[in-house]
Amino acid sequence: MTRPRGRPARGQGVTRDAILDAALALLDEDGDAGLTMRSLAARLGVTPMSLYHHVTDRAGLLRALSDRLYGDVLQGVDEAGGPVEGIRMLMTRYYDAVVMHPQLTLAIFAEPAAFAGASLEITERLGALLAAVTPAHLVWRDILVDHAHGSGLALIAARGDVARVGALRDAYRQALDCLLAQFPVV
Repeated sequence: MTRPRGRPARGQGVTRDAILDAALALLDEDGDAGLTMRSLAARLGVTPMSLYHHVTDRAGLLRALSDRLYGDVLQGVDEAGGPVEGIRMLMTRYYDAVVMHPQLTLAIFAEPAAFAGASLEITERLGALLAAVTPAHLVWRDILVDHAHGSGLALIAARGDVARVGALRDAYRQALDCLLAQFPVV
């Protein structure tokens, strides 16, 4: 069996964007267990070694996916009209990102070295916003992040049921508003 050596059969080199697109598709289709460097290379029609020119390792691949999917979560948060509104904006956007590709969140849980970049920036910014409204900012950070993860990952079972997905999203936003009502508007 002849295997391509770093280039697809069409003679075009594999790009970082193509790698990230294929990796995300594998995660969405088969979950964390389905995303290996070998399965990714097979999907792209290249050798596994050719992937390492674009990503350092599997954790680096997950970090790059995280940066791509969660990168916009923080945009405009500082102009949201105060820390509580910034927290609401950040958490709603993060929840929406988790819901869009829940398998990425699960993969990051399984590989702690992947928690960096945008994921870490979101966590740090959330902590800073919370520090402006409560001395227990680290506890509240964990509560809000866990709530977004739990609520977002619950949608895995609801995929395809539009009414249920909408109801779960509404329930998340209502619960977030209840949690945020604990803080004074600063």
